[in-house]
Amino acid sequence: MNKTELIRSMRLFLFDMDGTLYLGDELFPFAKPLLKAIRDSGGTYLFMTNNSSKSVEDYVKKLERLGIGSTRDDFITSSQATAYYLHRHYEGKTLYVCGTESLKAEIRREGFCITEDLDKVEVVVTGFDTELTFKKLWDVSWLLTMHPDMPYIATNPDLVCPTEFGYVPDCGSVAIMIKNATGREPVVIGKPSPLMPELAMDRLGFKKSETCVIGDRIYTDVKSGLNAGITGILVMSGETTEKILSESPDKPDLVLRDAGEILDALSK
Repeated sequence: MNKTELIRSMRLFLFDMDGTLYLGDELFPFAKPLLKAIRDSGGTYLFMTNNSSKSVEDYVKKLERLGIGSTRDDFITSSQATAYYLHRHYEGKTLYVCGTESLKAEIRREGFCITEDLDKVEVVVTGFDTELTFKKLWDVSWLLTMHPDMPYIATNPDLVCPTEFGYVPDCGSVAIMIKNATGREPVVIGKPSPLMPELAMDRLGFKKSETCVIGDRIYTDVKSGLNAGITGILVMSGETTEKILSESPDKPDLVLRDAGEILDALSK
């Protein structure tokens, strides 16, 4: 099956956003016609992101600012997947969340209690915290050191988040700092875990053979697809360089210049 045939056989497209459909606050010119072409062809798409610094409502507003209409049902996020994991394993537990107010709101929305009273904490959750303070690092280090068996969960493993000027540290980099201080490593929920693609397929009723993940990172986006047994498509419009691609032990099913090539295939 050639590139065009593979793309046209897909029915559910799971898009990473930053680095794939936009970069920072700049929408790629192909993004809007691509999403329209998918729906015009009878397909479906979801936005799937590891970025836990924003709630779904924040993303809906951001996409609206960029000119893309969306609803809460159009998203699968690491925050949602983390809440799903917490429901399965730590229902009713009190959390300390090292994350943004948006992440806290997303988790509270799911019925969990969040506290800064360290004596009441039962589970530690960390995310991509654009509001990070040293006090939060201190609190997490104290909790994980004083309670070596306390569950410790990270929303995503990303080392960096792309920006217009380059990159900034993401949740995975903070986890490395915490490990250096405490020796503890978290259970990681987001991509490359297969959980988000599996949730998407379960929610919408698509088969593995007709579902793909599209993203700019091999070690999160593409690998989540490979781990879920679906097609992993790498776009070279974000973090991945030719050197990273050549040295990666995980190989995408398809490598594209950018997601605009999907639009080209669907338009043929």
